[in-house]
Amino acid sequence: MIEARIAPSVGDLPAPQWDALTGGNPFMSHAFLTALEDSGSVGPGTGWSSSPITIADDGGQIVAALPAYLKGHSQGEYVFDHAWADAWHRAGGAYYPKLQIAAPFTPATGPRLLLADKALALPMLRAAEQVCADNGLSSAHATFIAPEQLPLFERAGWLLRSDIQFHWHNRGYSCFDDFLAQLSSRKRKDLRKERAAAQEGLEIRVLTGAEIGEDEWDAFWVFYQDTGARKWGQPYLTREAFSLLGERMGERIALILAYRGGQPIAGALNFIGPDALYGRYWGAVEDKPFLHFELCYYQAIDLAITLGLSRVEAGAQGGHKMARGYEPVQTWSAHYIVHPGFREAVTDFLERERAGIAQDQNYLAARMPFKKGASSA
Repeated sequence: MIEARIAPSVGDLPAPQWDALTGGNPFMSHAFLTALEDSGSVGPGTGWSSSPITIADDGGQIVAALPAYLKGHSQGEYVFDHAWADAWHRAGGAYYPKLQIAAPFTPATGPRLLLADKALALPMLRAAEQVCADNGLSSAHATFIAPEQLPLFERAGWLLRSDIQFHWHNRGYSCFDDFLAQLSSRKRKDLRKERAAAQEGLEIRVLTGAEIGEDEWDAFWVFYQDTGARKWGQPYLTREAFSLLGERMGERIALILAYRGGQPIAGALNFIGPDALYGRYWGAVEDKPFLHFELCYYQAIDLAITLGLSRVEAGAQGGHKMARGYEPVQTWSAHYIVHPGFREAVTDFLERERAGIAQDQNYLAARMPFKKGASSA
């Protein structure tokens, strides 16, 4: 018999055992998830209650885990199920609380089943289903699943949902100009002009590890608050979260800051994975043309090439990324709906939505800025 347990938090679990299962993904790391817990970014009053589910072997070693949260709303997920919640409420059901398997506030792909052995995938998902049944939860949702894990969810009978993000792919480039050479002449000229305009009068620094101190985090906190207030009304992370992230995983962070006269006026925060650079947050206190593109997209490409990373994931949404060489790719989530009738309705919805997503991806892929004959996804 396999026994699964719910821990009060990721912080209650041994870091080496947890990290041994993550494949090096920065957002699944013990350091990242506990920084959110310890800073109050998740926990009481946030609608995110940490509830990691684990399976241990006979010696007490964790061999499987789910980064799970009890959710009282659908904010900070970037896979929108508000229509499902409204429909279920109109039918007399209670959609919340639900179980969310995710890296909070992070639309970046990665493993959601943390496994020492793939044979534990089904018991792990059955445990999540049992948590729903035992606690009267409407559903469980795993978002931004690494593509190689999709079959594990599908075999368990979870419903799959797709969406589109824009990622940049490194095809063995040695420098930014190598990448530009793959673009059409007009787009190549446009990008060079944008970079020149964005950099004029500024100094741009890429900081990591001990180079990022409290002064840098103070500056970035101002940028983050401004962008967060405009985009989603209230920033998700507390100020303390950034200090803890820098302290616990600074070597996996690249903070790109733009300075005018020695003062930072804008910044972009990136996380470094084993094979990808993940762009997360950006903000500015000065409105300068093309600076957003420079810090978030072009500097990220430069850094990914320097580090030999295979791709840049630049976050959710943003069709404007295509003109900067970021290509449309499908992202995936998996959903377990408890009530059979509600599950059937969601299944019908997903079938219609999936057809539309496929059409959108084909439409977008045909409008990439690469010159004819250049490789693109």
